[in-house]
Formats: sequence, structure tokens, C-alpha cells
Amino acid sequence: MSPTAANVHRAPQAALGHVTFLGAGPGDPGLLTLRAVEALAGADVLVADPQVLDVVGKHARAGVDVPQPEHDEASASAAAPALRDAANLVMGAARSGKRVVRAVIGDPGLDADAGQEMLACAAEGIPFEVVPGIATAVGVPAYAGVPLRSAEGTDVRFVDARTASDRCWTEVGASDATAVVSTTLDSVAAAAGELVAAGRKPDTPLTVTVAGTTTRQRTWNATLGTIAQVLKAAKVLPSPDGGQPVIAVVGEHSAAAQRDQLSWFESKPLFGWKVLVPRTKEQAASLSDQLRSYGAVPHEVPTIAVEPPRTPQQMERAVKGLVTGRYEWIAFTSVNAVKAVREKFEEYGLDARAFAGIKVAAVGEQTARSLVEFGVKPDLVPSGEQSAAGLLEDWPPYDPVFDPIDRVFLPRADIATETLVAGLIELGWEVDDVTAYRTVRASPPPAETREAIKGGGFDAVLFTSSSTVRNLVGIAGKPHNVTVIACIGPATAKTAEEHGLRVDVLSPEPSVHKLAEALAEFGAERRAAAVEAGEHVTRPSERRPGARRRRT
Repeated sequence: MSPTAANVHRAPQAALGHVTFLGAGPGDPGLLTLRAVEALAGADVLVADPQVLDVVGKHARAGVDVPQPEHDEASASAAAPALRDAANLVMGAARSGKRVVRAVIGDPGLDADAGQEMLACAAEGIPFEVVPGIATAVGVPAYAGVPLRSAEGTDVRFVDARTASDRCWTEVGASDATAVVSTTLDSVAAAAGELVAAGRKPDTPLTVTVAGTTTRQRTWNATLGTIAQVLKAAKVLPSPDGGQPVIAVVGEHSAAAQRDQLSWFESKPLFGWKVLVPRTKEQAASLSDQLRSYGAVPHEVPTIAVEPPRTPQQMERAVKGLVTGRYEWIAFTSVNAVKAVREKFEEYGLDARAFAGIKVAAVGEQTARSLVEFGVKPDLVPSGEQSAAGLLEDWPPYDPVFDPIDRVFLPRADIATETLVAGLIELGWEVDDVTAYRTVRASPPPAETREAIKGGGFDAVLFTSSSTVRNLVGIAGKPHNVTVIACIGPATAKTAEEHGLRVDVLSPEPSVHKLAEALAEFGAERRAAAVEAGEHVTRPSERRPGARRRRT
């Protein structure tokens, strides 16, 4: 009997994957949507435009495959093969059952290549979804302080100068609509000429923004007739690669007077400043976030490394004593102290429940956050100054009636000062002062960073202790004299001056956040003085020899 169709064995068909077409926005990582972050966290494969890989890559899960399109240098057009390769990577991964995220600049709905890739998915029955992003032509003017519509409801026309037809230029030139033109820095004057030739008046206001939504953003105010001269006066030179992408907004609502009032992004006090933070990423997290809110670009460089104590027995006895009820209090004076105790707990199979019945103190908000992540809510955080002195201000004296135990466990660094120990003893407490970790000088940063420090590539450096001054100079060299030096207190400032540094900013309180505030105030005053003098606002690093000759 011949086999029938019903009983012929067929190999199961491989399940198709899924593709998410994701808009990464115009450049600012903070403009990614919550849905985009969620999709990236679940991706098996990430295929991203090179310009947005850094933006989306940090949200992808560990181990995600990030293949790169290969450029065919022998081809007359390297871009076209790269785009075909990207599509092939997407389709190949999806056919093999992978969850693929295809990340593009701006919004996928405005990306013609993404549209073609969606059609390819549909043709093969591969399920896909679209996660919209903020379109570059909308996001960049918003960051430049350029409104696209007036209260009267002005029409808005979007033009891609690279593909615009003569008919498109004619229609936009003949209208009074606000025109948002995507072009390049080298071609913006030619685009302005097209609009004038099509009927727009040469005195029509124009704004041109390069590197929009990033801390490299810069906007020029001009008119259609003067933009070429404005860019020439700004020493914007032709680029061998055809120029950086820009967004130009043409119309009455891009007038310079209005932008002066609405330029919220570029007028931040530390806009574009590259600020050196001599701390580890863990220590500098909240400080770096604060600096970013002022428009700065923080760069963390560890100046110390943390190592276990040479004799761990003292720490081991203290942790066992904490579990057996030896202490009334435990005081944490740093994030590193929290980390050291947590690691010792994990070594013994303990968790945050071991703190039950013990009062916990933290020297400041950052240390307190580290404890909360551990599962411990501090009982005491200084209400004023976040330091050992501030902690002592709020620490209760020992009272034998209310305190059944008179002992405090103080895990800290080997080089810590005696301020807290002496103060607690004065308040009647017995203190087990335990070396939880050692601090040693960190390894030198990469050569590029060392050259930037010595050559004036940083606009400012924040020194949070005398040891950070000594260690930074020791591992990387002395900061250039154009770099703004900000110190957390008089002792740190004195150490900086002993190393031949000019101190420009002194924090009013020994707090890293007050130090950042003081630097922001310095930057705001500097910006206001330049504006009042009618000068272009520059960063300190732009004033070093040769800096003005760099290509824009």
C-alpha cells in the first residue's frame, strides 16, 4: 500500500521569531519610551543604526547578540549595501525564531528603510510591532526652543532636502507655512537658496540646529539670506563627509528674539561642559545625574580602589557579634562600608533580616540608598550636613535606661578619620572601630583620558576630598590651567593649591550635591556675563590654545 498524505512524517516547521521596529529618538537617551526599554530588555538580537547603538545598547539584556552590518567598500555606494545587510540580519534572526529589535533614528514610521523591512516581514508572515519614537524633525526644534506652530495654527511642512523634488520646494516656498528642513550643515545654505528661489523672502527667520537633543547641540539664528555668512563667521568649515545632519526651521516662529526666551536646553548652566568626577561609577551615580540635569557631561575616573582588609578576622568577629546581639547600633559612613558588610553577610548565608533589633545609621543619602537596596531602612540619617560631624549632631547620647547595650559597630576604611569615633565616645558609647576595607590608589585611566586632563579637554573637575586631589594628580597628572577646579571644602582646596591648582569654586557645605550646585552657579554666572557682553558663550575647554581652530 502506498503511503497517504495523512501518514507521511513531516519535520516540524521552525517557529518564526518576532521583530520590534523601535524608534530611538533624535539622540537624547532620556527620550526613549518605557515601551522601548521594555522591548530592548527582552531582545535576543539587536540590530541598530550606528548613531543610536549607544542610546539603546545600555537597555539591552546581558548577552544580547548585536551583529553589525558589513560595508562593501568595493561598492559604488557603501550605504546601500549596509542597509541591505541590516535587513538581512533582521530577517535571518527572525526566521530562526529570535526576538529581534530593529532600532532606528527618530521614528520608524518616518524611516523608509524600516518601512521596507516591515513589508518584508509581512510577506513572510513574521509577526512584528512598531514602537514609535520621537521624530528628529519634531524633537530637535523642541530642544532648540523653536515652536513650530503659533496660536493662530500655522501650517507646518516637513522637507527632506536630500530627496525633495522641485515641486516640493515650489509648494513650500509659495506657502507661509513653517518649514522644517532636514539637511546637512554643508547644504543648509543651498536649501535656503531653494526656498528663496521658490518665493520665500530672504529676510525670513531661520534657525539651524546641529547635534540636536545632545549636549553637543548648537543652534544658529539667521535668515534665509544670511545663513551662509552666519556659518562662515562661526568658522563652520566644509566637511569631507558631506556635513553633519541638521534641522533647519524656517518661518516667523523661529525668530531669534523668541528663541532667546524659549531656549531652555542650551541655556542650562553647565551645558556641554565635560566634568571630571574622580569617583567610581557606584559612588558617583547620583552626583553624575545631578550634573546631567545642569547640562553637563560627567566622566567618572576612579582614583581609589577598594580591597579587603589585610586581617579579616576583626571584621568576621564583628559580623558574628552583630548577629548575636553585641551591638545597639551599626553606623555606615560610605557605600563601600555597606558593600563590605553585605559581602560578608552573603559569605555567611545571611541577609538583611540579621539587622532585626539593631539601629542603623547612614552618613548621607547615597549611603542610605545603598542600604535600602540591601533591604535595610536606616533609623538615622543626618538632618543637616551629610558628614561624620553631621551624623554626630543627631546621634543620641547613651542612656542606660533606654539603651540595653552600649556598643556601636563602625565598619569603615583603613584611612578614615577619628572624628566619628571620638564623638561617639564623648556621647557615652563604646565603639568597635573595624577596618572593613582598604583604599589604595587606583590604576591610571586610559591614555586618552590622561591627555584630556593634562591638555585641557575637561571643563571642570570636582574634588571631593584631599585624597582625590593627590590620587588624581598621581595617576593622571595635573589638570590644565583652563580647567575649572571645584573643591568640597577648605581642606581639599588647600591640598589642591599645594599641588599648584587654582581653586575656582568652593562648596558652601561639605556635600557633593552642594558642590555640584556651586559649580552650576559658577557656570550660570559665567554664561550671564558672556551674554551681557554680547559674546558667544563658550566652555572653559574652548579657551585653551588651539581649541577654537577645531572643526565644528
